Amino acid sequence: MLAIVVVRGSLGNGRIGPVIESYSSLAIVSFVVVAISGYVNAALRLGTLDELTTPYGILVLVKVLALLALGLFGLLQRRFLIRRMRAAASDRASGYFWWLIVAELGFMGLASGVASALARTATPVTEELVTTTPAYILTGEALPPELTAMSYLTAWRLDILWMLVVVFLAFFYLAGVWRLHKRGDKWPVLRTISWLAGLALLFYVTNGALNVYGKYLFSVHMLGHMLLTMMIPVLLVPGAPVTLASRAIKKRQDGSRGAREWILLAVHSRYAGFLAHPIVAAVLFAGSLWVFYYSPLFRWATEDHIGHQWMVVHFLLTGYLFVQSLIGIDPVPYRAPYPLRLLMLLGTMAFHAFFGLAIMTGTGLLLADWFGAMGREWGPSALADQQAGGGIAWSVGEIPTIILAIIVAISWSRSDAKETKRLDRTADRTGEAELAEYNAMLQKRGEREVTRR
Repeated sequence: MLAIVVVRGSLGNGRIGPVIESYSSLAIVSFVVVAISGYVNAALRLGTLDELTTPYGILVLVKVLALLALGLFGLLQRRFLIRRMRAAASDRASGYFWWLIVAELGFMGLASGVASALARTATPVTEELVTTTPAYILTGEALPPELTAMSYLTAWRLDILWMLVVVFLAFFYLAGVWRLHKRGDKWPVLRTISWLAGLALLFYVTNGALNVYGKYLFSVHMLGHMLLTMMIPVLLVPGAPVTLASRAIKKRQDGSRGAREWILLAVHSRYAGFLAHPIVAAVLFAGSLWVFYYSPLFRWATEDHIGHQWMVVHFLLTGYLFVQSLIGIDPVPYRAPYPLRLLMLLGTMAFHAFFGLAIMTGTGLLLADWFGAMGREWGPSALADQQAGGGIAWSVGEIPTIILAIIVAISWSRSDAKETKRLDRTADRTGEAELAEYNAMLQKRGEREVTRR
């Protein structure tokens, strides 16, 4: 918002309306993020509703009211002020602009002031530090109950970051589909289902039982890894999000860059073209396994929260790029022929299986001072659990690979059928002129051979 104030003089009154509208969209997203994170933050420190009457609880209520007022103001500015700003003369448009800035700064200042007061107020919930167990010393959390089959459905540990990522990706995708529907354009239902299923699985991996037990059991960590890098991309890629964005988002007519322009610029950049090349994508996909688990990166991703988030993003992206090179619908600079796709898939499958076997048969414990020092009284030993993780990498990881092989084979068959039909239509339209020309060429070649003899 402050950046808009600084550059307002160079924008002119004709551009300030669209710029404020774009700012409003970003403000709404930010509002949702702040509201959800603030709610979780307050819930952790309040404990029960009875504690809302404490000084801390009253400050929380004041902050909630300020936040709601700010959100309501954002809605009003979108529906009222922007429309007035576009229709008003230059002097009145300037007045609307400054009224918007002053009012929004006022609400932001109120919310920030209450937040500062909250930070200096003692919370009703007392924090108790327990350092009596190895698991708590290593992870900062108590060891969860024994992992059972039911735990995969009942154990949850919400990660607000990935919860918001999934919600926003689902919302904007459905908004794009709805915009196409209103315009009279069709979007395949199976693409939407595939995209939402991939997001649902991503939500489960980052918030469900795998997020609870992944730091204590190598096998659970490996299961989450396989789903992130193989199964989730197989569901997300057929959703064709870039194609949907290019069709649903309005194209800018004033020479500026909006969401559509930035997305297409990123997709067609040299950097993206290099990463999306089938060979590069396959090397990143297969090589990341070995580099990650047999380098300090594995320790960083296990012990550090930022490292863990990097791991999720990295394996999700490398898996997405690899699947996109095989069965992708979105535009890419280079599309490999089907024989090369199958060859890459078979090569990565063998590479993947060899990695799983190496973990299964290994007798040295990876991160022995972590997985081997948890002090678990339930479950298999750390080494047996690690070898089970290798079996997961070998067996469970191959299921998406087989699915990919089937899809590539079917796509190859359909491509050949389409090419045959195209050639048949061309022959019918031209009276088989190409065939006649080819036969004539062969006849002339034969006549020249006879003349030589």
